[in-house]
Amino acid sequence: MNKIEQMLQELCPEGVEYKKLGEIGTFIRGNGLQKKDFTDSGVGCIHYGQIYTHYGFYTTQTKSFVDESLAKKLTKVQKGDIIIACTSENIEDICKAVAWLGDEDIVTGGHACVFTHNESPKYISYFFQTEMFFQQKKKYARGAKVIDIKISDLSKIEIPVPPLPIQEEIVRILDHFTALAAELQAELQARQEQYEYYRNKLLTFTKIGGGTQSVTWMKMSEIGEICMCKRIMKHQTNIMAGIPFYKIGTFGKKADAYIANELYEEYKKNYSFPRKGEILLSASGTIGKAIIYNGEPAYFQDSNIIWISNDESKVLNKFLYYYYQIAEWKTEGGTIKRLYNANLAKMKIAVPTISEQQRIVSILDKFEALVNDLSQGLPAEIAAVQEQYEYYRNRLLAFKKRGE
Repeated sequence: MNKIEQMLQELCPEGVEYKKLGEIGTFIRGNGLQKKDFTDSGVGCIHYGQIYTHYGFYTTQTKSFVDESLAKKLTKVQKGDIIIACTSENIEDICKAVAWLGDEDIVTGGHACVFTHNESPKYISYFFQTEMFFQQKKKYARGAKVIDIKISDLSKIEIPVPPLPIQEEIVRILDHFTALAAELQAELQARQEQYEYYRNKLLTFTKIGGGTQSVTWMKMSEIGEICMCKRIMKHQTNIMAGIPFYKIGTFGKKADAYIANELYEEYKKNYSFPRKGEILLSASGTIGKAIIYNGEPAYFQDSNIIWISNDESKVLNKFLYYYYQIAEWKTEGGTIKRLYNANLAKMKIAVPTISEQQRIVSILDKFEALVNDLSQGLPAEIAAVQEQYEYYRNRLLAFKKRGE
């Protein structure tokens, strides 16, 4: 029997009481506060958008401040209060919450609300991340493009309310996983910076050099032909299954459209098509985003995704993959920039000997596996810790309900 089970037997042997949030605290809707109101100093403030982008589930410091005169008009947040974002673009983020644990009062504004209570602040904030809370908030979320939830509906959501000593023990356990994940994230950030440093150093050459730094400057058109898939019309992708079709938005992700198998076979046979290992390059939107084609059946959006048809006799595809990460692309266009084939063809890159390319690729492969590969290295460790955290969080906050 673990410590929490012992405490439950001692403090609430008949089960834990479940209460509505409105029964254990009060909600106050925020008002005002825009980003243009931020100042370098003054009264601390938390804008609802920052809850999504900057804060974790609790904080003792604010990123932003407002003048005292404005602060008097905004909703006050005291130590232990929970600030909840009541507006979002998706159902997953709606009601993301942060517990304020700083000693000074701060303020918040519109599209947020403040929950004042007498429970453990971290316990409440952890609860807002559980599947139990998610399933309840879904019933009250309203809207399509912009999703909103009323504080009158938030008040109806049920939460298990064990005695404070049990809440604090749960917080202690979950804090351990949170701290471990933060530690791993910090290490990953350091490794990513190290990777970028060595990648830039290894791929920066001078036009005059000797030994391993001896390079040939080649136009991309000299390396291989610049290719793209034959254009696919929108109506040709309106099927539910078949060959995955990738556009810029789904590049490197799960496809959300498909083309017929017979169309794929026809185009693959008669038109340009990448070979396994060749590097697909985004020529619009996120210019230079690259993935290595894995050879699996797939079709790609014509001029927005291009590749160099390369036999690797002069340049390794994997060398190109890494070089693309530091390349300075010459783009054209207005709001949406494009990398045109003519500009790519004229672009020169430094090409060392094949043996030197192999050495560089070998070094960078190790770094990339460490910082980007979800099956190994730090990303795998972080994913494992996150999985453990979510398992224990959902388990620890699911109690036998009193009277059942």
